[in-house]
Amino acid sequence: MKFLIDSIDLKEVKDLIDHLPIAGVTSNPSIVKEVAPKNFFEYMLELKKVIGDRQLHVQVIAKDFQGILKEAEVITKNLGKETFIKVPATYEGIKAIRALKKDGYKVTATAIYTLAQSYMALEAGADYIAPYTNRIENLGGNPYDLANNLRNSIDEDKSSCQILAASFKNISQVLEMINSGAQCVTVSPDLLKQIFKDPSITKAVDDFNKGWESVYHKDSL
Repeated sequence: MKFLIDSIDLKEVKDLIDHLPIAGVTSNPSIVKEVAPKNFFEYMLELKKVIGDRQLHVQVIAKDFQGILKEAEVITKNLGKETFIKVPATYEGIKAIRALKKDGYKVTATAIYTLAQSYMALEAGADYIAPYTNRIENLGGNPYDLANNLRNSIDEDKSSCQILAASFKNISQVLEMINSGAQCVTVSPDLLKQIFKDPSITKAVDDFNKGWESVYHKDSL
């Protein structure tokens, strides 16, 4: 199981990596807009220093085949060949994924809403497939069935492709996608921290400490 951070905020990323077993960082144009760095690649190089050898997923903005290939080349030239190129699984995007994989790129198929898209991305050779959990639910779909069916196909094919579930509004969705077969999830900093904000956790720790302090001085250890 891999947990990735769905943010490029340097302060948040540093804090989460310091505390949690984080496997990498994902970004897209909307996430970049939240930070709005003056120089995108300079900023991302700073981010790379923070995350070390962890994964970095960067999304193209071009919609056409040639544009996607050109942007993938620019991204890896500036950030390294180990960078995962996020390509929306559109008609042009699937063509681009096939070409990028032939050229040795690491690719994440994103903007996944349907099982048919997932199967196309899988056959195109994507390293990761990123279904949009909450967005699928909002449209009346079932992202958990999608993940389960896709995982079955991945396992049957003995494929190295992994499901990188994205777009969450709560921890329950994260857990449900993991239980449905997603090997990886990319989650916002707020949701990752929310895992530990359960009042029962705080109460248990406080009760333990009160018990100790009823017998010993609180600084006796």
